[in-house]
Amino acid sequence: MHENSTLLGMVLHWVVSAAALLVTSKLVPGFKVTGFKSALWAAVVIGLANIFIWPLLIFLTLPINILTLGLFTFVVNGIVLKICAGLIKGFDINGWFAAIFGAIVLSIVGYFFHYFMV
Repeated sequence: MHENSTLLGMVLHWVVSAAALLVTSKLVPGFKVTGFKSALWAAVVIGLANIFIWPLLIFLTLPINILTLGLFTFVVNGIVLKICAGLIKGFDINGWFAAIFGAIVLSIVGYFFHYFMV
């Protein structure tokens, strides 16, 4: 029973993350997700990028991140999203402003969705 509830929790987290991507695409100009299927794939790729790419980028940008008191993390998040958008058909980000602002909005929307739905 415990395994099913863990699997169900992971699937729910995945679906809620995809929904947050769709909402972000409606709020941020230049941040485009064509449909729920694309959002599901994007959520998987973003999750994997956050595991493998994000820590490396944070390490490489640590000096500038310290100088900006952590605000450069938003830029790193935007870079990760832009990389993921380049890999997924149906997920596009036009410009760096859309990537960075989209990362901020996605963080906020994702936080509220996960808080209330998961």
